[in-house]
Amino acid sequence: MGRSLILGFFDGVPIAHQTVIPSADKVGTEKILITLKNFRKNTNYILSRENSFEKIKSLGVKKIVELDFTEIAAMPANDFIKYIAEEYSPVSISTGYNYTFGHKKEGNSELLESKQKEFGYEYVCLPPQLYEGETISSTLIKKYLQNGNIERANTLLGSNFILEGRVISGARLGRKIGFPTANINYPQDIVKIPYGVYKVKVGENIGVLNWGMKPTVHNTKEPVIEVHILNYDGNLYDKDLKAEIIKKLRDEKKFDSIEDLKVQINEDIKECLK
Repeated sequence: MGRSLILGFFDGVPIAHQTVIPSADKVGTEKILITLKNFRKNTNYILSRENSFEKIKSLGVKKIVELDFTEIAAMPANDFIKYIAEEYSPVSISTGYNYTFGHKKEGNSELLESKQKEFGYEYVCLPPQLYEGETISSTLIKKYLQNGNIERANTLLGSNFILEGRVISGARLGRKIGFPTANINYPQDIVKIPYGVYKVKVGENIGVLNWGMKPTVHNTKEPVIEVHILNYDGNLYDKDLKAEIIKKLRDEKKFDSIEDLKVQINEDIKECLK
């Protein structure tokens, strides 16, 4: 069986990236996506690599290969193409228009195109994909997330932004005031959204997520995520929680009293149920 290769980093797998993967559909070939690990220090991803890979596999890719960036970063671009060709014997190679590789990013789509005959593959380069006049990219999506424009980011992702982690013990104030919460730490390697209150989906349930310093109660030195899941009464402590972020409702705010906070939470819940 021949192999159709897809090359790229695919952070979050936006809708633009989702057009690259079908371009590798060749009858009688195995689709293999080749990406990188240990890409750079302190990387802030749109989605965890596990969630990105889940999306990739849902698009028909059976095999994902992670090359160690630290081992190939100094490889000349020509050597990288030779390595890929000899290791995988591709029938075709597909990339986005701005894919770069090799030492100092000297390899690009033009080089891949020029090496087709030498290494016996067909090269497919996907042009820029636009949405309402903007070129879709991971950088653009990160900008929208950092600005709190979750709905726009989700549109460009073709799925919901996700925050997930192990539920940790909290101060239990939420339970005392009638809004029990599951608390998680913000994932270290995921792009940060602004402090605020968000509509989320946890499994099949709608919820209200607060991310920030809880200024009304003054009982935290580090920011934390609190999720109040509507119509849920189970114990989530020490379990993994995955919250799909639907939209931002409001900024985090300090209230004059706990009673004022309770009134606002009720308003947040009403907004989530619309």
